[in-house]
Amino acid sequence: MTSRFLRRTLTVLCATTLLGGCGRIFGVADGSGQLSPAAQTLLKSIVHAARLPDLQYPDFQNERTEVEQFYEPACDKLSWVWERRPSSQAQALIGLFKDAEKEGLNPADYDGPRWDSRLTAIHLEHASESDLVRFDLAVTISAMRYVSDLHRGRVNPRKFHFDLEIDNTSFDLSDFLRQKLVDARDVDAAMRTVEPPFPAYRQTVEALRTYLDLVKEEDHSAPLPPAPESIKPGDSYIGTPRLEELLSLLGDLPRNQIGANSDLTYSEPLVAAVKHFQQRHGLESTGIIDAHTFKELQTPLDQRVLQLELTLERWRWLPHRFEGPPIVVNIPEFRLYVTDDEYRPVFSMNVVVGRSFNHQTPVFATQLKSVIFRPYWNVPVDIQREELLPELQRDSRYLRAHSYEIVDARGNVVSDDRVSEQMEQQLASGKLAIRQKPGQDNSLGLVKFDMPNAYDIYMHDTPATQLFSHSRRDFSHGCIRVENPVELAKWVLRDKPEWDAERIGNAMHGDHTLRVTLNKPIPVLILYGTAVARKDGQVGFFDDIYGLDTLLGAAIAKGYPYQGN
Repeated sequence: MTSRFLRRTLTVLCATTLLGGCGRIFGVADGSGQLSPAAQTLLKSIVHAARLPDLQYPDFQNERTEVEQFYEPACDKLSWVWERRPSSQAQALIGLFKDAEKEGLNPADYDGPRWDSRLTAIHLEHASESDLVRFDLAVTISAMRYVSDLHRGRVNPRKFHFDLEIDNTSFDLSDFLRQKLVDARDVDAAMRTVEPPFPAYRQTVEALRTYLDLVKEEDHSAPLPPAPESIKPGDSYIGTPRLEELLSLLGDLPRNQIGANSDLTYSEPLVAAVKHFQQRHGLESTGIIDAHTFKELQTPLDQRVLQLELTLERWRWLPHRFEGPPIVVNIPEFRLYVTDDEYRPVFSMNVVVGRSFNHQTPVFATQLKSVIFRPYWNVPVDIQREELLPELQRDSRYLRAHSYEIVDARGNVVSDDRVSEQMEQQLASGKLAIRQKPGQDNSLGLVKFDMPNAYDIYMHDTPATQLFSHSRRDFSHGCIRVENPVELAKWVLRDKPEWDAERIGNAMHGDHTLRVTLNKPIPVLILYGTAVARKDGQVGFFDDIYGLDTLLGAAIAKGYPYQGN
């Protein structure tokens, strides 16, 4: 009781601003644990100037407020130095800074290459009090940068027109360092609490570490020899031994099957390994090594490392909690995932997304609020003007043949047959609109999953089911077509027991449009990741169809300080 009262009294007596007195003892600068007045003045002056020349990136204006708040309760003591030595927590943090690439971060951003010389200097008996102050500040600032980057990413997604809102107010850096790291028994475990909570994130970290090791193994290996236009099973290929070696390294060919193709014939089990490789890379699993497959086989492993790093960056942009299990669509993978309360996949399905040229599906977060059976399709103005109006002008029967009708601003039907010249002018100006009647041939199919957003993007069924058989599925005008709308509708309506598969089927094939409002909105995330690490350790890599990896990679390559951070 006495000790607790004394600590509380000391805290109250200490000044409440950085330029005032001191408070709780976090560390020890010398034998007595007390910083001299000169050292305290040095600490305050560096924080006030928000510049520490010892750092690779000395300006810490972005972190100045948090650094002030961190030292405020204990400005006459150091936090990371005990008896003139770095605390165990400081040493653990320094280990993380030096190995930041294992988390998909750049060690140089946290002075990674400089810590060995700093540690050597501070371990010397003649290290001055000034040296200890600057060391302590370097640990604090680097830790704040590291924790921030790990928690919410390095760049602002809105700089890339991604409609994802990072909450920069809910996480207190100074408090986290003070309460969770300074006295931590396990710094690694404390750091895990600031990471995104998604299992896929941690799986991606593990995949990154695997590929960092693979880069070292592959560093001096010869490239695949040039190949003909395609290599089919049974063909002879001079690069067969190298292909075996590569696919074994990547985990597509079991090591005990290396050498089975000793006569340079491309045959089993190598064909099966290529099929597995193709499946992981979003290609048709034919076993034929065509130009696209050969390109993927030739992709340097450090490029795969970059894809994993960029995917981790995007995971960090997401909210760390949701009101319910989210639906996640990964654009480059052409895949939708339904998750549980722990954000693990429950089931998944193929999707069709927006064309890479001119009709890209945006990256954003929203909520699914209702399911519409037998929906109308209200044709967007740009499609109406640029695509349908020319068809109407060429073919007077086009409107009726495709179940379209012209409506006014109130939704009243103006015509479902002939189109006059005046109507054409009003369609061009947007005064009149075109919508497609419900039915089997409706472009939205028989189900629409309505999720209000600024882009007028939604998920829906489609009559063009043949498109799901393609390995690359960017065919839409931006909306997301789902392969199994009934399964998705059952899950979405799971809190309405009366909506079983039979009733859903009846509603889809009924004779009127029906909107079912959800009891509770469901979070929906439309994401972009060209690397996907799975629970079983398999890693999928996909084409950068919208060029967004190229843009993000260029922004990160510019280094600290990052865009919008």
